[in-house]
Amino acid sequence: MKIFAISDLHLSFCNQVRPGNWTDVKEYKPMSEIDGKWINHARRIYENWVETVSDDDVVLVAGDISWAMNLEEASPDLDFLGTLPGRIITVQGNHDYWWQGISKVRNKAPDNMHFIQNDHVSINGVAVCGTRGWLCPNGTYFKASDEKIYRRELMRLENSLQSVVKEGMEKFDDLIVMMHYMPTNEKHNYSGFIEIFEKYGVQKVIYGHLHARACGYRLPDQAWGVRFILTSADYVGFEPYYLGDY
Repeated sequence: MKIFAISDLHLSFCNQVRPGNWTDVKEYKPMSEIDGKWINHARRIYENWVETVSDDDVVLVAGDISWAMNLEEASPDLDFLGTLPGRIITVQGNHDYWWQGISKVRNKAPDNMHFIQNDHVSINGVAVCGTRGWLCPNGTYFKASDEKIYRRELMRLENSLQSVVKEGMEKFDDLIVMMHYMPTNEKHNYSGFIEIFEKYGVQKVIYGHLHARACGYRLPDQAWGVRFILTSADYVGFEPYYLGDY
């Protein structure tokens, strides 16, 4: 089993997608209107994915799956992911407004998708944990109103890792944490998320959210004994990033 990662798919299909017939695909929020680098990005993700990922593999998607505002609007995007090979494990991104109630989301999901919230997914000796994350204190854009959300996301991360402890940490050969936001501010100050990583011995964290010039704020590959991997779709060339064989 291979594990890959990619985030920030930013899908916005108006209708059901039939891969191979891309001329009929309509998007209500084409990413190419924001950045020309994203021209035909959904098709590029699809073609790279099917060439790289097999049915036995896992793809971690660190949020911002769809621009949809509700589950009904997200249906074509989720159905599209359901056509892709591999098992998809995901956390919520800041633009995933359609993620309204974890039970409803899970009931609507394709069979190959798994959503993490206050829990984890275990597969082949690997525990995958995660949460959306948020802006961190002392950052340029962090406001007093962000403190409550930040604290809630710390709690959700702890709950996710605690669920692994309850199952038995000794059962797992590897522990991967997936977040949408970078787990520090842009100055890379120590944060509550880093403190939790250290508490549970987390050694591998994937995240997204950063695009274009903002990728310059990414964390170093290694810090605090943790390997950090930025997987925003545009940063990884719209191709699932290979994490390893398990």
